[in-house]
Amino acid sequence: MKVLMINGSPHKNGTTFRALAEIAKELNQNQIQTEIITIGDKEVTGCRACDACSKTNKCIKNDIVNEIIEKLIDADGIVVGSPVYYASMNGSLKSLLDRVFFGKSCFAYKPACAIAVARRAGTTNTVDAINKYFSINNMPIVSSQYWNMAFGSSGEQVEGDEEGMQTMRIIGKNMAWLLKCIDAGKKSGVEPPEVEKHIKTNFIR
Repeated sequence: MKVLMINGSPHKNGTTFRALAEIAKELNQNQIQTEIITIGDKEVTGCRACDACSKTNKCIKNDIVNEIIEKLIDADGIVVGSPVYYASMNGSLKSLLDRVFFGKSCFAYKPACAIAVARRAGTTNTVDAINKYFSINNMPIVSSQYWNMAFGSSGEQVEGDEEGMQTMRIIGKNMAWLLKCIDAGKKSGVEPPEVEKHIKTNFIR
């Protein structure tokens, strides 16, 4: 089994990476492979709502978005981590997630998790915003024993947030447990529900 981890920060080895690495460590100890992809300073443009991806599962613009779509289709779960910019996720990550998740059903029933790292505030809103991509795509959301966040202005400061690090470790344990439960269910013949075609109600007649 494998979990794809997206580091939305432009800093490859910054605070968000440190939090993701703690989750990855726990997953690896449970014999689950992980891959951390850092968006970094790559240019990621916003979604144009052309709807082409709903037919091909690929974006018409060939950039890191298609690379992540392919990796996520192959993965069993996903963790998305973001720094906090103006009390929400950073712009590159928002553009990427808009395009990765637009009009697709191929990610259904893959466990997913959002984490946020900040110096001080905005983490709760950031986690909530990322979770919206999962909850609209039939994806089980992995939680911890506190909100999925950590605090610090550097990797070393994040390591000093003992509660934050514990939260990340428990996320790793909970995701590993859920992935193993899903795998055991499949092996015993329990199949996920069939994804229904989305009915879109328009209240304007």
